[in-house]
Amino acid sequence: MVDKNKKIIINPQQFALNVIGGNQKLPDEENKKYIKRQLTLYLEALFLVQDFNDLEKNQFALSKATQRDEILEKVIEHRYH
Repeated sequence: MVDKNKKIIINPQQFALNVIGGNQKLPDEENKKYIKRQLTLYLEALFLVQDFNDLEKNQFALSKATQRDEILEKVIEHRYH
């Protein structure tokens, strides 16, 4: 069971490294293209977690669980659309 009063803080660097760690080089992909893709994934993951942590510090403490889900969905949509 999750304690609704406890803040969730994610380490941005660890999260971003885990994201790129699972991103394999595609067959016949040039090194330069792969590195650019890795960098893009790393930065997007880093910024997404930083946004999440900022929301957690500023707004999540006051929100209910359903409001948290709505805010997180908006953050994700903003980053990827």
